[in-house]
Amino acid sequence: MPSDPASRAGATLEIDLGAIAANWRLLAERTAPAACAAVVKANGYGLGAAPVARALLAAGCHRFFVATLDEGIALRQALGVAPEIAVFNGPLPGSATEFVAACLIPVLNDPRQIEAWAALPNRPPAMVHIDTGLNRLGLSLTEFENYHERIRAIGTVGLISHLACAETPAHPLNAAQRSRFFIAAQHLPGLPASLAASSGIFLGADFHFDLVRPGAALYGVNPLPGSSNPMRAVVRLAAKIIQIRKIDSGESVGYGAAHVMDGPGFLATASIGYADGWLRSLSHRGCGWLAGRKAPLLGRISMDLATFDVSAIPPAELYPGNMIELIGEHYGVDDAAADAGTIGYEILTSLGSRHHRIYRAPPHESLPTG
Repeated sequence: MPSDPASRAGATLEIDLGAIAANWRLLAERTAPAACAAVVKANGYGLGAAPVARALLAAGCHRFFVATLDEGIALRQALGVAPEIAVFNGPLPGSATEFVAACLIPVLNDPRQIEAWAALPNRPPAMVHIDTGLNRLGLSLTEFENYHERIRAIGTVGLISHLACAETPAHPLNAAQRSRFFIAAQHLPGLPASLAASSGIFLGADFHFDLVRPGAALYGVNPLPGSSNPMRAVVRLAAKIIQIRKIDSGESVGYGAAHVMDGPGFLATASIGYADGWLRSLSHRGCGWLAGRKAPLLGRISMDLATFDVSAIPPAELYPGNMIELIGEHYGVDDAAADAGTIGYEILTSLGSRHHRIYRAPPHESLPTG
């Protein structure tokens, strides 16, 4: 008889859908009367766009943002026809009719996209993106000046921009972008405007406008770096121990002999590596937790394996099949990001497909199946 998926998997990723819903409610309450959407791009920041969006829909969210057309089509199939789904990257050449077929709202980022959308017969509404200082996507302010009448004529349902430095509240570019966006929005009175994503929400009500678009904060990433995290933790990642070995002083560990033991001890080799999204940059820096005690990560993370110093762990816990916690109560997503020299966004979106995934929701909640 085949074994169950959990016993076959090298690592288990638990995703608390109830915590995601609670995080959305917290942000929605904080930003009212502005509406609160949810960004579920990159497969729900790596956690599964369909189950995440269904939980958010059950919590009361009815507006969603994704990055690409394919993400939008997949989310429409998961959620049904009722929710609004907008696509940040807008229609690439030749794809406009697919937006119409899937009832997706394109975010128009340049004059070419605006003209292509305007030429579409029976076109549905669109949003327009103004670049106020990020210099990535969106109409320049000069382009917007030249096109705002055209934008009004094509049935636009929203005006958006994106902050470059929202994680740094005192950065002067925040106020500059807000001012530029406010002035631009005056050209289209009555059109819903949206500037703030996760960290932008915490810059204050002046940044909320009519709609906020939280993403990473929904998934437990701290929107206030350097301060206490107001969001609930969402994920727990644990890897299975494959082997325990005794090691002597002076022996090396892993590729390149990059770590040399300064005393005797015990090692646990766990079934997780950079192919599973446990970033190689965590080598020598990351850790695991076992029986409530820290187990430093030794040497280089390899494709499928990572090695931990478990010398301080009670011997009764040191056996193949036991689980070592990598993200959880003691070591969160932002902790892992700091040790890896990156951000929580990359930690979440890197988590691979080999993990056995468990979705948890409050027992009283019934999640729509779409």
